[in-house]
Amino acid sequence: MDISAARWRKSSYSNPDGPQCVEVADLEAEVAVRDTQNRGLGHIDYPRTEWAALLAALRP
Repeated sequence: MDISAARWRKSSYSNPDGPQCVEVADLEAEVAVRDTQNRGLGHIDYPRTEWAALLAALRP
């Protein structure tokens, strides 16, 4: 998938009232993550399995 066509959403783990926000986009084989306030700096791609493991570790 072309990253320019990605549908970005604010992560539910972001602070809704503060500047510490990340956005995520589901790509074909990865999940892309970027800083909301510095979108121009690019993004980081994570394999879906690693992203799922990270989320599982963060959940209470």
